[in-house]
Amino acid sequence: MPKIQVSPFFRFCRVKVVKQEVDTAQNFVTITVRPDERYVPICHKCRRKVKQIHSYHSRMIRDLNVFDAKSFISVAYRRLRCPHCGTVVEELPLMNPYERVTRRLTSYILELCRYMTIKEIAEHLDLDWKTVKEIHKRFLKHKYSHEERSSPKILVIDEISIKKRHRYLTIIADWESGRVLGVGEGRSYETLKRFFLSLSETQRLCIEAVAMDMWNPYIKAVVESCPHVKIVFDQFHVVAAFGRVIDQVRNIEYQKASKAGKAVIKESKYLLLKNKKNLRKDEKPRLSALLDLNETLTTTYILKDYLKQLWQYRYPRWAIKAITHWCNIAFESGIAPVVDFAKTIVRYAYGIINHCTFPIHTGRLEGINNKIKVIKRKAYGFNDTEYFSLVIKDAFANCT
Repeated sequence: MPKIQVSPFFRFCRVKVVKQEVDTAQNFVTITVRPDERYVPICHKCRRKVKQIHSYHSRMIRDLNVFDAKSFISVAYRRLRCPHCGTVVEELPLMNPYERVTRRLTSYILELCRYMTIKEIAEHLDLDWKTVKEIHKRFLKHKYSHEERSSPKILVIDEISIKKRHRYLTIIADWESGRVLGVGEGRSYETLKRFFLSLSETQRLCIEAVAMDMWNPYIKAVVESCPHVKIVFDQFHVVAAFGRVIDQVRNIEYQKASKAGKAVIKESKYLLLKNKKNLRKDEKPRLSALLDLNETLTTTYILKDYLKQLWQYRYPRWAIKAITHWCNIAFESGIAPVVDFAKTIVRYAYGIINHCTFPIHTGRLEGINNKIKVIKRKAYGFNDTEYFSLVIKDAFANCT
């Protein structure tokens, strides 16, 4: 058999082939190489030439397939006594130190990661999925540890559930580009605080506004880290919170109602939460009957529609008047859950008023969250939160 030359496939590989075998029964190729003695070994850390040898070792590493046959390279290498780095492995462009795949197989795996899941790549190459995952994770960690962050003007912040029992990730994105700037485990004050601490003072000063939910830990982190920033509360989250109030009121009224009234109120939860334009033809008469039956539910339903209009104003003065009017109606209604919610609106009114100056929302982030859910579902979940966070950042790295 002609002698295989590996040099053309690896840049200045510093090794020479001493043996080659083909096992046709098991369909794999084995090439044995050893360091070329013509070259002085190089420390893989400081890249300096080191003449003192500590010991000799060998390792079997996986290479790209030869046609349909699995290819292995048995590498003899040396451990060196580097005067600057201590005992280290010599640098061989054939492979990265301590890895069991060649550099060109690593490049191929990283290319496949753009289109396939870890499991699919592992099955395609007949590798352990953990090996594929570690290669991809190491690459992403190196890529984003040297990342130069831009200076966004507007941020959107939201959380996404990754597991049951209230396991969340906090997602921070650039409103203008849609790039994910930060991913933190949990939805606590510390989670968001760590993100702001990772920014330079110049970057923090460039931030003008933040769109998010009425979540006190997030508010505290923003106020402490960027006191000049305008906080804008997202309409969707506020209206969704009032939806829970409507359901509380519905349950209270159901307990008070007569048998005939209970039949009308029963199973009307989503009927009250729907927008009028989304009602089906058969739902409209049922909603009318429900509102005619119960004045408390009617008041709550009307307040829901008025609440959405608070984000339509473009002048703070008019927004303040509208919020005051809405809260007065809520207080005068005497409906306990509605009154409690009105107190919340009074406390966080500044976040609705700021919408006049910065008409932003977390809708862009909802789209990002949907894509993240697809990534998670495609991979059947992620046990490694750090790796999942890196995959998320990489998925939105090219947004402009």
